[in-house]
Amino acid sequence: MDRATALFVDGMGAAAATSGILSQLQGRIFALLYLRDGSMALEDVASELGQSKSNVSVNIRGLVDWHLVRRTRLAGSRKDHYEAATDFWRVLQEIMERRFRWNVRQVLAAATEAESAAAGKGGPARPLVAARLATLRAFFAAVDAGIGAFTQGKPLDPRELRTVLPLSAARARR
Repeated sequence: MDRATALFVDGMGAAAATSGILSQLQGRIFALLYLRDGSMALEDVASELGQSKSNVSVNIRGLVDWHLVRRTRLAGSRKDHYEAATDFWRVLQEIMERRFRWNVRQVLAAATEAESAAAGKGGPARPLVAARLATLRAFFAAVDAGIGAFTQGKPLDPRELRTVLPLSAARARR
């Protein structure tokens, strides 16, 4: 591997390790494949990166799941070959939808459940708790709408943010 490729492979590995989405090896595999013209066989990837074939195989499956790498076939070869995705908008849409939107919806569900529990005690909900949960829900609903628009390739409707704008104005007054 030439110096430029090695620097990119190591840099992408370091970035992936802190991403919370990919492992260091997955970042290195993606980087190696991304700088190649054409696909590579699994054992060639393993050899270039100094890793076992089984370790690379496990990590490549994760990259295929994230649509960062795709498996290809070469005519006359029985081996699987792999190449990196180059449509970063599509890749980022997939990551946003599968990773971040899921987390946002967990927060929304927790806030909604807590609001219901606070209101259902038979007595009035504490105003502070109700206000904070409503604020959190409004913010994450806007984030959810933004992710939804992005993953569908549509612009974000500014009306979706109107529920959040009063929140920032209230904070500025404090």
